[in-house]
Amino acid sequence: MGDAFIVFLPSGKRGRFAVGTPILDCARKLAVDIDSVCGGRGICGRCQIEVGDGTFAKFALTSTPENLSPLSEPEKKYDQRSTLKPGRRLSCHAQLTGDLVIDVPRESQVHKQIVRKRAEVRDIELDPAIRLHYVEVAEPTLETATGDFERLLAALQEQWGLTALEEIDIRALQRIQSCLRTGQWKVTVAVHRGARITAVWPGFHDKAHGLAFDIGTTTIAAHLCDLSSGEVLASSGIMNPQIRFGEDLMSRVSYVMMNPGSDAEITGVLREGINQLIHDVRTEAGVDADTILNATFVGNPIMHHFLLGIDPTELGGAPFALATNSGITLWATELGITETSPDARVYVLPCIAGHVGADTAGVILSESPHLNEQISLIVDVGTNAEIVLGNKHRLLAASSPTGPAFEGAQISSGQRAAAGAIERVRIDKKTLEPRFKVIGSDLWSDEPGFEKETRSTGVTGICGSGIIEAVAEMFLAGLLSADGVINGAMAARSSRVQEDGRTFRYVLIARENEVSINQTDIRAIQLAKAALYAGAKLLMDKLNIESVDKIVLAGAFGSHIDTKYALVLGMIPDCDPKNVTSAGNAAGTGARIALLNQKARDDIQSIVRNIEKVETAIEPRFQEHFIEAMAIPHKTAAFSKLALTVDMPQPDPDDISQAGRTRRRRRS
Repeated sequence: MGDAFIVFLPSGKRGRFAVGTPILDCARKLAVDIDSVCGGRGICGRCQIEVGDGTFAKFALTSTPENLSPLSEPEKKYDQRSTLKPGRRLSCHAQLTGDLVIDVPRESQVHKQIVRKRAEVRDIELDPAIRLHYVEVAEPTLETATGDFERLLAALQEQWGLTALEEIDIRALQRIQSCLRTGQWKVTVAVHRGARITAVWPGFHDKAHGLAFDIGTTTIAAHLCDLSSGEVLASSGIMNPQIRFGEDLMSRVSYVMMNPGSDAEITGVLREGINQLIHDVRTEAGVDADTILNATFVGNPIMHHFLLGIDPTELGGAPFALATNSGITLWATELGITETSPDARVYVLPCIAGHVGADTAGVILSESPHLNEQISLIVDVGTNAEIVLGNKHRLLAASSPTGPAFEGAQISSGQRAAAGAIERVRIDKKTLEPRFKVIGSDLWSDEPGFEKETRSTGVTGICGSGIIEAVAEMFLAGLLSADGVINGAMAARSSRVQEDGRTFRYVLIARENEVSINQTDIRAIQLAKAALYAGAKLLMDKLNIESVDKIVLAGAFGSHIDTKYALVLGMIPDCDPKNVTSAGNAAGTGARIALLNQKARDDIQSIVRNIEKVETAIEPRFQEHFIEAMAIPHKTAAFSKLALTVDMPQPDPDDISQAGRTRRRRRS
C-alpha cells in the first residue's frame, strides 16, 4: 500500500504513515492536540480538520483534498446538518491516501493556544480620531432653502466649533433625514478627525468603541477600547489561520508564487480570523457591532499586504518593494470586516521598509526611542525579528530572519505556548537534574502538588521560552560547549545524557511522551539567535558604537523570555542585565496609541520618513557577525557586563569540544 507524509499545523509535527491510516491516529502518534470525545466514532464532531491545498515548498510536498479518503457516512450527516464547515473533515473518519498538510483549527484543539498578547497598562493622552457630538439642528422652513446636511454643518460649527467639517459618508447622508426627524431635530454624529461625518443617530448617543489589532505571523491580537475613556474593555488573540500556508513569512510568499491566485485565499482566511476575533471581544464586552467605529492595524510588511489584499510576491525577493509605506485610512468594509459598524474607519500604520513593517512603527510609538538621549536597542522578537536602534538624534531599523524555532517549531519536542508546555527550566549543576514549570501551573516540577495540578493537561512539550532557558541552562551546567555541542562525556554523570545516533540528547522528561533537547534542536536555536544578534550588531556598526544604554525585548514572545537567558545565549549584545527589560506587546500598544490619539498617526508618519533602513540581506558584515554569533554566547565578544552577575563557564583553553569523543581543534 505504501506510505505518505503528513504535516500538522500549527504544531509543525510531521511523520510518515501507511496509506489508509485515519488522520486522528496519525495525530495521536505524533502527540498532536486534536479533541475527540467520542473516541473516534464520528459522533461528537470535535475532531474537525482542514486540508492545505497547494504546493508547500518548505515541506517539499503537494497537499490536496484528494489525498484523503472520500466523505464517510458520518461526515455526510454532519455536512447535511451544516455542522461540518465547508472544506473540513472529521479526522477520525478521514484516511490518509497521499501527502498532506493538515491544519487543526483552534476549536478542534484540546488545549487551546495561549496567545500572550494582553493590553499593557499605559497612560495614553486621549484624543481619538472618532468623536461623538450631540447637536440641535434648526428645522427647515419654506423660507430657508438649505439642505439638512448644510444645516447640520452650521449647527456643528456653532455649537462645537467644527470649522473644518465639510464632508459626510454616503451611508450617513442616506440616514440624515430620518434621524433628524425621529430625533426631533436632535442628533448625535460621529466625526472623523474633525473633517468628515461618518455616522448619525437620532437623539443622544454616547457609545463609541474602537479596536487595535496586531497581526503577527503566528498570532493575531485585538484590544477593544472605549473611545470616550480609553479603557480596554476586552482583549483576545487567536492563531493566525494563515499558518496552514506556511509557518514563516517566506513560506507563505512561496506558496503564492507556486499557486497563482492563492493570495486572495490567504487574505480571505486572515480577514475571516479578524472577524472572528472581533466577534469574540465584542461578545465578551457586551458591545454592539454598530458602536465600533474605528480600528487600527499593525503588522509586518507581508501581513500588511495580505490584509490590504495586495499580492506580496514583490516582497519575496530583492529589492523587496512595498506597494506603499504610507499610513492608510479606509472603510472597514473595504477590508471585508463585517463585525463592526459599516461606517467604521480603519487606519493601517505605515511600514518602514520591505522587511520592517507597521508593527515596528507601533513599537516606536510605544517605546519612543526618538524622544530620548540614551541609545536604545529595541528588538521585537518573533518569527522575523525587527530591530530598532538609536535615540533622538538618529534612528536605524532592520529585520533579521530568525525563523520559527523561538516559537517551538522545528524543535523535536517543541510546540506553541499552550497549557502543558514547559516554559521554564532549571538544571542543577552538580546532579544535572532538571526542574521545570509548565503553562497552567505556578508550581515547579519538584514541588508537592505538581503532578496533581498538571494531571488534566500533562506535560505535552516545550515552548519557545522553555527552549531558550533549557539551552542556556545546559550551557551553564557544562552540558553544552561554547560551540553548541552536547557534551557526551556527561553521560557518565547522568542518565539524562543519552546517545542519539552519532550525537547526544538531554532528556528533560523520560516517559512515553519524552521531552528532550537534541543536537538538531541546539543548532536550530543557534541559527535563530545568531541571526538576531547579527542584525543588532550590524546596526551598532552603522551607528559606530560598541555598546548600548538599554535593550528592550518586545513582542508576545520577547515579553516572556527571561532577559538573563537571552544574554547567556547571546541573542542580544552584552549589556548590564538590569538595563535589559521586556516591553510586552509593544506593537499592540502602538496600535492602541494610534487608536486613542490621532496626533500619533501624524507623528509616526513623520518619524518613519526619517528612519534609516538597513537591509541585512545585502550587508557583507551581516554574515561575519552571524558566524561569530553561532557560539554561545559569542565567539569573540567578551560579555563582561553579563559575567559580573552570572557565573559563566570558563572557556576551554584547548578549544576542545566533547561530544562523547575528543575532536581536534579547528583551524581558523
